Amino acid sequence: MARIAFLGLGTMGREMARHLCDDGHAVTVFNRTPERTRALVEAGARCAPTPAAAVAQAEVIIAIVADEAASRQIWLGEEGVLKGRPQPGAIAIESSTLPHRWVVTLGEAVAAAGLRFLDCPVTGGPDGARDRRLTLLLGGDEAVIAAARPVLASYGQRFLHFGPVGAGTAYKLIVNLMGAVQAAALAEGWLTAERAGLPLSVVAEALTSGAVASPLVCSHVDRLKREAHDDVYFAARWRHKDACYGLDLAATAGQPVPVATVAADLFGRCVSLGLGEQNSSIVIEVLRRMQHRGE
Repeated sequence: MARIAFLGLGTMGREMARHLCDDGHAVTVFNRTPERTRALVEAGARCAPTPAAAVAQAEVIIAIVADEAASRQIWLGEEGVLKGRPQPGAIAIESSTLPHRWVVTLGEAVAAAGLRFLDCPVTGGPDGARDRRLTLLLGGDEAVIAAARPVLASYGQRFLHFGPVGAGTAYKLIVNLMGAVQAAALAEGWLTAERAGLPLSVVAEALTSGAVASPLVCSHVDRLKREAHDDVYFAARWRHKDACYGLDLAATAGQPVPVATVAADLFGRCVSLGLGEQNSSIVIEVLRRMQHRGE
């Protein structure tokens, strides 16, 4: 069993850390809001007051936090990971969804500190985290992935290796940008069906069983039918954040993404209107308001 520091206990992180505890690893957790650590401590984890303290003698370090600012603080802050004393050659794993350029920079800083780095964002959502069915999107050296696999297997079902450090993040940003487009297009289609007088129950059945059906479409159709945007699976503000990171990647790669740019703007409007904490299906309300204003 490994000595693991787990940093970040949000919706995904707390489930991932719980599986590591359940599998018998020696887990030390850190979260900016300490009350979120209680359930993990009850499951057998230790709680550390800082990231630096959490990583003392750790063999594996896993972070999954909200955004670039949080990642910078966790790793490079005054009480961050690189100020601590992990085991020499420890494996450092960044699983947050972050800007590609920052992940590459972080990988260089971690390597300079004598640690082995992987970027490993995940897909599968809260259900996948709870049920140990996450897909791991990996960037880094194959030998490091092999060394980390026994730990990652506690919550990861599929391992997809995209290339060097940063490659896993690049794919995650691409697929999340596509998700923003899909969510916005679905909302447009739903409103058009509504205005065309179609029976929305039949529209819902067709969408969730036809050619455009996907996990995102099925999830959003359910919430559109029920007008249940407070049933949050993936909040609009995170959809906007990830889309902006994806636009930055596309710009760096020299790839025009006009459709995705519009989708990102729609989710930015969600945030501006105070709807960012709602499920990303709430983008339909932005489109309704545009409709009423004649935009």
